[in-house]
Amino acid sequence: MRRTADEATTDGGASAARTAGGPAAVGLATVSRSRAEVVIRPARGWAPLNLREFFEHRELLYLLIWRNVKLRYKQTALGAAWAVIPSVLTMIVFTVIFGRLGKLSSDGAPYALFSFCALVPWTFFANSVSLASSSVVENERLVTKVYFPRLLVPLSATLSGLLDLMVSLVLLLALCFAFSVYPELRAVSVIPLAALATAAAFAVGMTLSALNVFYRDVRYVIPFLIQFWLFVTPVVYSSSIVPARWQPLYALNPMVGVIDGFRWALLEDSPAPVATLPVSVGSAVVLLVLGLYYFRRVEDSFADVV
Repeated sequence: MRRTADEATTDGGASAARTAGGPAAVGLATVSRSRAEVVIRPARGWAPLNLREFFEHRELLYLLIWRNVKLRYKQTALGAAWAVIPSVLTMIVFTVIFGRLGKLSSDGAPYALFSFCALVPWTFFANSVSLASSSVVENERLVTKVYFPRLLVPLSATLSGLLDLMVSLVLLLALCFAFSVYPELRAVSVIPLAALATAAAFAVGMTLSALNVFYRDVRYVIPFLIQFWLFVTPVVYSSSIVPARWQPLYALNPMVGVIDGFRWALLEDSPAPVATLPVSVGSAVVLLVLGLYYFRRVEDSFADVV
């Protein structure tokens, strides 16, 4: 806050009036306060999240999520069925190639069910990262015309995939019953595991969305990144084939703990992810904090660059 010469003079007059005990003291003090100049500067470096601001824009977040969902299935003949069709087709291909021909271990479970347990969270993660990474650039007009917390853009792109995830989970449970696999009470742990997958997808997608504003090469790297990430994630194979000494390093991939957790929660003979899940949780938290730090640091330049 800065003070002008007029304010200093007015303050002097107010002090004199208060000393004299005159009624003008209150009026002069009010004028002095009304002329105070407030300078608002953009945050520099690490700026903590303003949760109140997010709460005030909650309706905008809802509208962005609903818009993303409608655009995804607009003018499609099958509608929400596309939430599960890619996963089902991929499961069939994986079952034939890796289950029947490759004879990969499935920890005693039917390979189709084994692979689909991994494909449900993985498909959600891959789609969310892909959508969130391009969200800021695709919402160029919104970002440059109106002020709102920019984090809402990649967040809405990530959360819009939760509907697909819920539909896929229903199909996964139906598939379990079809294979005479009846989940126990531990099946409710898929809820925090889905939250972990959401946090990991948001962390990665948010960081890539900020990078994509400044470096448009990112959009060409993302498909390769997701494809590479698939093969370092236990989707087609069990993480038990990784040597024990490499398990902590392997679990730095947050989706390792998520997929191991899904299989343990829904399949009977899958081992508990005691070696991978804690490391994956810590890795997701670190990615989220670093992503927030970078995004908040550069978001004030989005409108000038995008």
